[in-house]
Amino acid sequence: MKVQVLFFGVLRDWQGTAQLPVELPVGATVGQLLEHLNAGRPKPLQPGIAVSVNAEFSSTTQVLREGDEVGLLPPVSGGSSDTELAQRKIEDHPEGFTALTLQPIDGPRIIEHAKRGEDGALVIFDGIVRNETRGRKTLYLDYEAYEEMAERQMRELAEQARSQFAVRHVTIIHRLGRLHIGESSVLIVVASAHRAQAFEACRWLIDTLKKTVPIWKKETFVDGAVWAAGEPFPAGMAADNTGTTTD
Repeated sequence: MKVQVLFFGVLRDWQGTAQLPVELPVGATVGQLLEHLNAGRPKPLQPGIAVSVNAEFSSTTQVLREGDEVGLLPPVSGGSSDTELAQRKIEDHPEGFTALTLQPIDGPRIIEHAKRGEDGALVIFDGIVRNETRGRKTLYLDYEAYEEMAERQMRELAEQARSQFAVRHVTIIHRLGRLHIGESSVLIVVASAHRAQAFEACRWLIDTLKKTVPIWKKETFVDGAVWAAGEPFPAGMAADNTGTTTD
């Protein structure tokens, strides 16, 4: 049987391509696919990666089927809608919305839209591209995503936050493509009747997004470029039980 393997972030550099068709025996598992990809490699897959099958997180024991799309996801370091779509979402969704965009994020308009008379608090997280990282001068960042999966994960996070923290409005927007110093990479807006819930929901959203939503960041400095080391996936999500290691 044949499956299509997608490589993201630093794993695309490891493989040398963004996607690869792979022939496997019928009944092969995700773990066996990883072993196949590692075979004969002087430097096997990095530990801590996660695997998706058809845009859903998967375990290494999952049995693959003909035509499955398997994503290899390095730890995430962070999503393609256009400006017109974002504007329509703002107007049509008072409860908030999620979006990936190649366009600059219109923070003031989105924040103003979130306000309602019943709200007592509006909490905002605005992630901004800074001019240095660990003492290295930054020129610009490039963001990429497994877009289908990232959009789904962002929607689920927003729904969970509204339910878990009893907040009225959640908007999450993430930029893709090239961003320059001072531009917003991610905007999260939470509106609620009470400030405590709004603060808690906003903090939970950005912390969880950074660990689970498949968005990666490549940093270009004056002296070179590197894929940003992502935060570890939550327990049980990484495919560490494959026995793969790196030197």
